[in-house]
Amino acid sequence: MFELYAITDRKMLGNTSEVDAARLCYEGGADVVQLRMKDADGGEMLEVAKEMEALANEYNRFFIVNDRVDIAMLAHADGVHLGQTDIPLREARRLVGDDMIIGISVDNAEQAREALDGGADYIAVGSIFTTSTKPDAAQALGLDAIFDIRREIGDEVPLVAIGGINRGNILDVIHAGADGAAVVSAIMAQPDIKGAAHELKTMILNDRRMCL
Repeated sequence: MFELYAITDRKMLGNTSEVDAARLCYEGGADVVQLRMKDADGGEMLEVAKEMEALANEYNRFFIVNDRVDIAMLAHADGVHLGQTDIPLREARRLVGDDMIIGISVDNAEQAREALDGGADYIAVGSIFTTSTKPDAAQALGLDAIFDIRREIGDEVPLVAIGGINRGNILDVIHAGADGAAVVSAIMAQPDIKGAAHELKTMILNDRRMCL
């Protein structure tokens, strides 16, 4: 479903807009781009989300909105990603219906089981490695967290690893059992966003071919 999952970060992008960054990510091979705008007002975020949804349709890729169920619905995004302190999964499902993707962040097997039982379409586990992108998240859970959660949920939904993932460790999370990797700084903070996305996606694809 999602092998390379790119997440925007305005502070890292500098003069590059979220929309331009998303285009570069899609061109580089990202399967999905998540819009994360923690400090933006709703009106601005909605306008950006609408542009990114149109872009995702153009490239036939996925577009996910972080946290904001209302923005995801109004922009007709493919999905929304929720954390443990956001609107509960079951309530979000009542709002968005069955067609919209809902992803859930977890940091342990118990949370993963609850997300699975609640109807999550994919589960994101992290932070696997230390990261400054989400200082409020559990830090450096390690690869064992992926093993534990994969054992708990089996292959029922995709499992995405997040947190401190870069070209030096991306294959480690795949080998640990993640279906894909969510990446922020290893793409958004790079001078060549498209090239960074392409390199990471190629690494995953080549590794999968070698394992066939």
